[in-house]
Amino acid sequence: MGVGRFVYTPILPLMHSGAGLSAGAGANLATANYVGYLVGALAGILVPGLVRSPTVLRASLVVLTGTLAGMSATHSTAVWMMLRLLAGGASALIFVIAVSSLLSHLRDRPAHLPGWAFGGVGAGIALSGLLVLILRIVADWEAAWWASAGLTALLAAASWNLRPEIRVSAPGESGAAPVSPSAQRTHRWFGALFTSYTLEGIGYIVAGTFLVAAIGQSSPGWVGSGAWVLVGLAAVPSSALWARMGRRWSRPDLLLAALVVQAAGIVLPALVEGVAAALVSAFLFGATFLGVSTIALAAGAHLQFPRSVALLTTGYSAGQILGPLTVAPLLHHGYHQALVLAAVVVVAAAVAAAVLRIGFPHGSRVVRNTAPGLPSVPAAAAAASTDRP
Repeated sequence: MGVGRFVYTPILPLMHSGAGLSAGAGANLATANYVGYLVGALAGILVPGLVRSPTVLRASLVVLTGTLAGMSATHSTAVWMMLRLLAGGASALIFVIAVSSLLSHLRDRPAHLPGWAFGGVGAGIALSGLLVLILRIVADWEAAWWASAGLTALLAAASWNLRPEIRVSAPGESGAAPVSPSAQRTHRWFGALFTSYTLEGIGYIVAGTFLVAAIGQSSPGWVGSGAWVLVGLAAVPSSALWARMGRRWSRPDLLLAALVVQAAGIVLPALVEGVAAALVSAFLFGATFLGVSTIALAAGAHLQFPRSVALLTTGYSAGQILGPLTVAPLLHHGYHQALVLAAVVVVAAAVAAAVLRIGFPHGSRVVRNTAPGLPSVPAAAAAASTDRP
């Protein structure tokens, strides 16, 4: 899923130069992928049986691989949009099923262990960046799509026999412990958390889509792809490390810190040129974007707000759709203005997180392993086969 969803970022500059793709069309392709992602996530949420189906997982793996191969078989922007739409839907279903399985089978394990598994998204990002970094020297954008399809096929084969989740009860479900009145009084904090996480969806996805192209504007061509490799490498341990830090610091404090660091990483290449700034930016972004999801979803579960994971991931997914559309008018002047705006949005998310800190109900209300480590996604369905996000 990490390859299939994020390889578009390092291939985008190659499509600009080799396929004549405009910046605006590139943003539209990204939006199509995020729309598909939201649709796929909602499908996994509204039809619980999808989350527990090996057939759906395998079909999604095949579809995702096929859409990557199909990108090189046409020069039609309309067909590309359809392929990226399908890739988004397949990516969401793969992630929902994988996370559901993971949290189900590791329910009684330490919270940081699922975080390491979620690092697979980061590993996919790193592999996709490394693939494009090598191919850009000897081949074109079409070969990059073919190679990414081949890599995805290999990883799909390795995950072919993943076992679906085990059905479990959740708070508020028949036979489960009811939500306490004290938990109900925590609902007023959920609005700040929802606002923060939705704004993060808008801001993070701009960097997640255009960071390589933005770095390429002021650095040698290899730096952008190399930076994307670093994003993935930094993301691999991030969920586990943020989950561990949750033992010592409160989730609102961690969320605020992660968002501030991420905003600095996003804006850095827009303000400072050079290889060093690009690599620092990549590291800060990679180390925080999965971590923010880890913290926010765990905080929502802690508050025991009804359908919290569902609502948070829906807001986040909607933000991902809005991000490219919001910055599209700025892309006529390059990508730097888009990164500045994205950083401002993430700062706004940090402000909402700061509001969350005021009187946040600490304590031990959280349902074990409901959300730790969840990256970007409506993996919500993991905890949500019950409260059905």
